[in-house]
Amino acid sequence: MHLKLSSLVTIALSLFYVTSCHAEEENWIELFNGKDTSGWRNPYDWGNAEVVDGEIHLTADKKFFLLTEEDFGDFVFEGEVKLPQGEANSGFMFRCHVEPNNVYGYQAEVDGSDRNWSGGLYDEGRRQWIWPSQSGRTTDKEFLKYEQESHDFFARPEIAAAFDRDGWNRYRITCQGDSIKIEVNDVVTTDIHDDLDKRGPIGIQHHGEKGQTYSFRNLRIRELE
Repeated sequence: MHLKLSSLVTIALSLFYVTSCHAEEENWIELFNGKDTSGWRNPYDWGNAEVVDGEIHLTADKKFFLLTEEDFGDFVFEGEVKLPQGEANSGFMFRCHVEPNNVYGYQAEVDGSDRNWSGGLYDEGRRQWIWPSQSGRTTDKEFLKYEQESHDFFARPEIAAAFDRDGWNRYRITCQGDSIKIEVNDVVTTDIHDDLDKRGPIGIQHHGEKGQTYSFRNLRIRELE
């Protein structure tokens, strides 16, 4: 009797797991159809976005962001980015704020420099670096300790090696309440709590280097209850 009950419980749990995984997979919303930029908008008077071979290519002479027309609050977002050669920097905006010719708020960093801060959390147009932290001028010992810990974190070999400078990189951003987690190629690079913003569009960035093309693909989102 106990063996039969145990078997039934195991089967039930297995079915629940399979059903849950299937439901999660069905709940993904494709933000990019691979053909055009439907569902996206450019709030700037400059910058160009075109679709080439199933990728969004951004070109510009000044920094700009291409944004989703829809806002999102609690979600899991996934997207892939490839940086151009040479000096380059980009990011995925989320829960951000939009004005004419201006976008600010949370950004998952895409860092093309030797600093290796890809996957960090940057507050575009406001507080700047949140993780890793940059304090500027301060004598607060606790803050300086936090700053050092954050820099030591990004110096770890597994974190520094998470980002592929010359290839495609998959980002996953999970926001639920004040919890923010960023993963780069399945490596957790940011896992903090910050409650400044709760809802806004998703954005992709061109950093403004003339002649450079930034590429994005496989952009999708799953909203969380």
